[in-house]
Amino acid sequence: MAEHHLPPEPGHHHPKGGKGVHADDLKPARRRGYGYYGHDRGSSGLLRTLCFVVLVILLLAGITALVLYLVYRPTSPAFAVNSIAVYSISNVAAPSSAAAGAPSAVAASFQCSLVIRNPSGRASARYDRLTAYVVYRGEAITAPAQLPPLAQDPDSAVVVAPVIGGGAGARPVPVSPDTAAALANDVSYGVVSLRVVLLGRVRFVSGPFRRGWRSMYARCDLLVGVRKGPGVGAAGVAEAPLLGNPSCDVEM
Repeated sequence: MAEHHLPPEPGHHHPKGGKGVHADDLKPARRRGYGYYGHDRGSSGLLRTLCFVVLVILLLAGITALVLYLVYRPTSPAFAVNSIAVYSISNVAAPSSAAAGAPSAVAASFQCSLVIRNPSGRASARYDRLTAYVVYRGEAITAPAQLPPLAQDPDSAVVVAPVIGGGAGARPVPVSPDTAAALANDVSYGVVSLRVVLLGRVRFVSGPFRRGWRSMYARCDLLVGVRKGPGVGAAGVAEAPLLGNPSCDVEM
């Protein structure tokens, strides 16, 4: 009886007697992880934590700075005119135009009671280089008057009363003929619209914070009632009452 032999398995067929190759040996080898991979993951986590801490610190610093700014933020000073005295106001004719009778200058002098209020509750104010003069129809009719430096506590008011124009012996200030004619007409009518201008610089001190000097421009529009009186001033004009409510604006 003939013998039947099964064919050999493919993995064990060695035509030349070499070592057999198993199917699992043909799979790609897995790379083994090394210790420095884990070290990189730890470093990235530490970096993220550090960035988060820095962001939190910056956020808290910003909130603190905003709170301090809102608490110590200064407010622009407020100005008000209580009264004004007219020492002299008259037209002066230049020698070259005297024949024609056209005035070319105005000699005026005033004393203005000016209230300066610092509304800031936590910031004190320092004023320097203060200069005041009076304007009529856009032209200065007095020489500038220098005021001394001024220090003001928080939430306080100070009254200054500078003499603008030099008193009774007012120095003539050149103006246009139209302005001089209009001023003479208003004086004869008894009502003059004037503007008191105060220039200077201001500096605020808020607790531990000191701000730099800032330019200040204040203007107060007045409607002044004038009346002639004997022997008062160069033009015989007496002290003047204020008509209406004077308004003041401040620019910084």
